[in-house]
Amino acid sequence: MDFSNLTRDHRRVSILGSTGSIGTQALDVIAAAPDRFSVAGLSAGGRNVELLARQAVAVRAPAVGVASVTEAELEQAIGEAADDAGVSGYTPELFAGTSAAAKIAAWPDADVVLNGITGSIGLEPTLAALAAGHLLALANKESLIAGGALVRAAAAPGQLVPVDSEHSAIAQALRGGTADEVDRLILTASGGPFRGLTRSQLGNVTPAQAVAHPTWDMGRVISTNSASMVNKALEVIEAHLLFDIPLERIDVVVHPQSMIHSMVQFIDGSTLAQASPPDMRLPIALGIGWPFRVPGSARACDWSRPSEWNFEPLDEQAFPAVALAKRAAAEGGTRMAVFNAANEEAVDAFHRGAIGFLDIVDTVSAVVDDQRARDAAVGERTDLTLDAVLEAERWARTSARARCGLGDPLPETAAASEGQKEKL
Repeated sequence: MDFSNLTRDHRRVSILGSTGSIGTQALDVIAAAPDRFSVAGLSAGGRNVELLARQAVAVRAPAVGVASVTEAELEQAIGEAADDAGVSGYTPELFAGTSAAAKIAAWPDADVVLNGITGSIGLEPTLAALAAGHLLALANKESLIAGGALVRAAAAPGQLVPVDSEHSAIAQALRGGTADEVDRLILTASGGPFRGLTRSQLGNVTPAQAVAHPTWDMGRVISTNSASMVNKALEVIEAHLLFDIPLERIDVVVHPQSMIHSMVQFIDGSTLAQASPPDMRLPIALGIGWPFRVPGSARACDWSRPSEWNFEPLDEQAFPAVALAKRAAAEGGTRMAVFNAANEEAVDAFHRGAIGFLDIVDTVSAVVDDQRARDAAVGERTDLTLDAVLEAERWARTSARARCGLGDPLPETAAASEGQKEKL
């Protein structure tokens, strides 16, 4: 497919993580624009298989996948949902098991794949969607972070479209100039629930406080990442990989109102910002409809009412994750795969009560240092393959859990299982 010459033709969309917040909002977008979109396939982790079944029946999804229950259980749930809805004769293609999301991602009847899975477990489906030649609307930043050059090499020009609100904002603002006119990318951060706290004040925060985000309703992992600024660190690396801007020319600014989602500064001193009330339906609609806008996707700013927007520098002493990630990403290889996997395990350990809040980023830093030392001793792998990424992740998970006082990870770790829960 020629991704440089996309049209407004009707698009069939496969949604990975359909029962999470990204997936459910995507279904809202599709339902509101039936002339533009229809559903080609749905997949979910399986924590809420009844909701997945109801979604599939409601949209008559041709293909449905689930990771953590059997095909027979999925078939039974769909049958019950169809009976409740008074629907007969609906028999979709079913996939079950750990490869279900990848099979839905490669489903041939799709035009677009929206990857809304949380965690690096989304890497295989990302690669499957790209290999199948589908436009990929990416809300699963971790697959790009972990896969890095592997994902970039698999993507044709224009095939990868960002859905995170910050990167969607940058993609929109970049239309205001040519590539050689870009000076800097500026990602905005709400500051999370701990904005303004010093490092010493963060020592005793609780998991309940960490997930109480002031702006966005997100799942446990993403909310905790936002509180620690790891989420913003990952977004900096994602921006570097998506837009090919050097890391030293990507900045973070704290903007508590979350109305400006990110900015592009150009060489003539002009800065273009994308502004809208916080609502993920806008970047979702733009992602699956790229490069065309979908009328009525979300409400606009109300310019008739007075408002104040504030901007503050990031306190890197209290929140060192951004600087840590930039250094790791600059070293390349599987360093960011290790960073991300160690963080997923440390977040899980924090919510289990095994470590404190500050220990999350400290654990990530220590595991990354361990990998540097290991690479210096035995040599770093230079062949960046899926197997190499997965091997590095397994090593990082084991190392992180050991540092957190937990046992070796199971084949499907607690953090990976959380990833299957999508953005709840």
